[in-house]
Amino acid sequence: MPLACALPMLTLTGLSKSFGERILFEDASLQVNRGDRIGLVGPNGAGKTTLFSIILGTDTADAGQVSLERRSIVGYLPQETAPVGDETVLELATAVSDEMVDLKRRLHAFEAGHDLESHDFHAVQARFESLGGYHLEPRAKTILRGLAFRDRDFDRPARTMSGGWIMRAHLARLLVQQPDLLMLDEPTNHLDLEALQWLQEYLKGYPGAILLISHDREFLNQLVGSIVEIRQRALLRYRGSYDDYERQKAAQAEQLQSAYENQQREIQRLQTFADRFRAKASKAAQAQSKLKQIERMEKIEAPEAGGRGIAFR
Repeated sequence: MPLACALPMLTLTGLSKSFGERILFEDASLQVNRGDRIGLVGPNGAGKTTLFSIILGTDTADAGQVSLERRSIVGYLPQETAPVGDETVLELATAVSDEMVDLKRRLHAFEAGHDLESHDFHAVQARFESLGGYHLEPRAKTILRGLAFRDRDFDRPARTMSGGWIMRAHLARLLVQQPDLLMLDEPTNHLDLEALQWLQEYLKGYPGAILLISHDREFLNQLVGSIVEIRQRALLRYRGSYDDYERQKAAQAEQLQSAYENQQREIQRLQTFADRFRAKASKAAQAQSKLKQIERMEKIEAPEAGGRGIAFR
């Protein structure tokens, strides 16, 4: 697994987002460094996909900042649907940028017209080569095969395939593109076991940062170096695998429960004293002091009773 560089690629600062009275985040922060492998978890409806949308700029936060390192490229795989036109599977997998698609189209036009000696052809060809265009197809074919496409599928119109296979083709395009930050929303949903294992091993050597939403515990255990949970309107980060996160969270919950119970006992003691002596002239000042002591306390929030569960498979 690549080591994370200390320089942040993505920084979320003071992020707040709500829908009516429902608050998803409040003054939440997160830093993603180059080489990071982060799993984003939380109950359904906690705001995972909304957070992705804010990072991508397709949704806006109520407050806070999203800062992306200059010239960094972000690639995103949605959970369910992604657009597809008349391109073949291989064309879709190699459509890594608008410029690359245009250059490839122009090269084909020159070749169809047998106009291979013109200055324009050589200029387009040089630009295509400088962007690594001639390496795209071999890389795309390797990745498509890893995702269980057969060679005869390469020239099939992508739109003739099922939604799951179209999502695999879009995933292949992102892996061919190799964005600096790869954002994946449930990438294993449409994969069989063989393709899932291939993707898992491929992503271990991925050169960029990865931020992913997944309910596949083993996939997270194999891949991530930290877990970020959306809970109590914050982005809480835990170092290690998903299993490490569960152990840390359980220990924290036990400590919080103990601290909460101790504080409640102290509040009850002070309240009992105040209730008993507030009407007694000689003790009224002391009783009032106890009530003010309760008011000044920084109240510990009651731990969630079991919490809303995160369903894993």
